[in-house]
Amino acid sequence: MTMEVNPPESVTDLPEARPEPQPEAYPEPQAPAHPEPPKKDRRRLRAALRWASAVAVFAVVGSGTAYGITRLDRTDVPGLATHSDGRWDYPVLVRPPLPSGSPGPNDDARNPAGTHYADLRKLVLPAPRGATADASLKGTDGWLATKTFLEEFALAPDREDVGQRLTDNGLRHIAARGWTTPDGTHTRVYLLQFDTAAVAEHLLSDELTGYEAPIYRIRGGDAYERDLDFPVAAHLKDVHTAPIRETKPYGAEQVRQAYLSSGDTLALIVQSRKGTAPAVPFQQTVTLQGELLA
Repeated sequence: MTMEVNPPESVTDLPEARPEPQPEAYPEPQAPAHPEPPKKDRRRLRAALRWASAVAVFAVVGSGTAYGITRLDRTDVPGLATHSDGRWDYPVLVRPPLPSGSPGPNDDARNPAGTHYADLRKLVLPAPRGATADASLKGTDGWLATKTFLEEFALAPDREDVGQRLTDNGLRHIAARGWTTPDGTHTRVYLLQFDTAAVAEHLLSDELTGYEAPIYRIRGGDAYERDLDFPVAAHLKDVHTAPIRETKPYGAEQVRQAYLSSGDTLALIVQSRKGTAPAVPFQQTVTLQGELLA
């Protein structure tokens, strides 16, 4: 069997030889209308990388600074420091523990008399940091003589009248504390305990204060009125509060006072200061004492 072999085609019959592709033959990406020279592109790329690195560093440093600011008090940050609003630096307040099984003074179901079973001497508000204690209110073993309390009232007939009212309503004992802060504000806090909450509320509402002013004048001031600027938020649940301030014109000093009743206890807080007595520490003191009694 024979195989037919076709004669080779001539060179002219072969397809035209194609040249080897050169690198320049690959299509270039679409360039902007005014392309920059390659050298300038490399400079721009290096600059962009430098800016990206700088931004990353600033981001890390900035986030660290922000975290640091959140960890500081506002007054510790330059440019963000704010002046004190006048509040005093009181220690952390902790109510004394109740005897086992004893209800609180506002547990109406188990304690209808509103008795404070905790030691009354431990319910007196402590002095703020930096204050100087008033030794005259230390009392004997923490209990203050009624006569010392009555010295808060300006007139001798008032002192006699208030003393008789306290006796008639069954005053059990008085705990007190006083101090003077560096700005010259003199504070006195008195807690008077009776047999029931009804007695304490009656004394506050009917025998010591009227609708517009206190019935008996505290020493240091000539005339007093209800303090209508006392914040609503500073009035506490289960604490009856009657804030009072001296009316203008003041004498050598301004006097602020507040009566509070919570459970079987009536409180009187007095603050006086040469010139004017600031409102903020007074409101703070009244509120904190009320929280201890509530």
